[in-house]
Amino acid sequence: MNNLFQRLGHALKDKTILRRMLYTVAGLVLFRLLAAIPIPGVDTSALSNMLSGNQFLGFLNIFSGGGLSTVSIVMLGVGPYITASIILQLLTMMIPSLKEMYKEDGEAGKAKLSQYSRILSIPLSFVQAFGFIKLLQSQQVLPALGGMDMLTNVIVIMAGSLLLMWIGELITEYGIGNGVSLIIFAGIVAVIPSKIGQISTLYDPSQIPLYIGFLVVAFLIIAGVVMVNEAERSMPVTYARQVRGGKTYGGVSTYIPLRLAQAGVMPIIFALSILLFPQMILQFMSKSANATVANIGTTGFSIFNDQLVYAILYFVFVFLFTYFYTAVTFDPKQMAENLQKNGAFLSGIRPGEQTTLFIEKVMTRITLVGALFLGIVAILPLTLQAFTGDRSLTIGGTALLIVVSVVIDLVKRIDAQVSMREY
Repeated sequence: MNNLFQRLGHALKDKTILRRMLYTVAGLVLFRLLAAIPIPGVDTSALSNMLSGNQFLGFLNIFSGGGLSTVSIVMLGVGPYITASIILQLLTMMIPSLKEMYKEDGEAGKAKLSQYSRILSIPLSFVQAFGFIKLLQSQQVLPALGGMDMLTNVIVIMAGSLLLMWIGELITEYGIGNGVSLIIFAGIVAVIPSKIGQISTLYDPSQIPLYIGFLVVAFLIIAGVVMVNEAERSMPVTYARQVRGGKTYGGVSTYIPLRLAQAGVMPIIFALSILLFPQMILQFMSKSANATVANIGTTGFSIFNDQLVYAILYFVFVFLFTYFYTAVTFDPKQMAENLQKNGAFLSGIRPGEQTTLFIEKVMTRITLVGALFLGIVAILPLTLQAFTGDRSLTIGGTALLIVVSVVIDLVKRIDAQVSMREY
């Protein structure tokens, strides 16, 4: 703890790091200001009733940074950009040309894929904005809109989502941390005061065991997330001895740390994005004037609302996305090639293909543990809700998982900046 405060003190004294931190704070403050600007004509009482009785919209409100609770101009949050990123990364695994560009072009290839994600975010934000407005109209939250008014509101909501995407990327480039994750983090943290106010208003002494149980579970989740994020598998590496100019180089042994949670918090964000998008479409379909479309939407939405089905889908998506994101961000072949170029080898493993296969095997095993942990923690609040009937535990557990992971990542990035300045 003392070391943490020392690092923070060094960071505040360094002008470059302080400027990055202030830039990050300014970006998040701007985001919160935008989240407080509503689109015109909102019926607040109807909106409150709709949000209070819908778990799906409660989740969506969290990830829009509370923007949905006020029907703000950034009510979509960074959802379209995350969805576009998921689609592009899936295409990267399936289309050889995209995969080659990502693997071989290095930073230039990643920059091109990021640009494709931004472009894809435009039509996705249009579709989501239109769907949300129609959904809000069906719930009498918004009045009936003419063609031009509808188009104006859709464009405003689109612009808000794209502006938020831009702010997130600026934070990533000029601030500290992943801008998109920090925006989601800020949205989650922003609703904590109102949640505390609700709990204090509805305080019931008979529910004290439930409150204590929730605090214990929250503590265990925090401890587990920290342990898994910090856990790593050390692979011993030996550098071959080389004689140059009468001097001997190499011959030393070290290790390569492989993180247990290589994917971090992104599988949770990806899984929620994938689960929320079809629910939004199905809920929109359920309000259709066409009886067949309405029946399909109602049936599909009721399936998603089934606690057991939702928990199974959530677990499976988190598990699969953990492997997927690890496969995208971690390349065993490139690591093996780098070791061979630097005259290094894993103890007892032949350089080249054998090293690649060994690294893949180790990474698959440790990712299994990380994926199971993330999946279990993700559905744990849903399990608690099934026993307690308290819907707030569902949002609280998922949000807590994201908040802890983002804070850990942010602390590591600040520590890296301080270490770099010290060297």
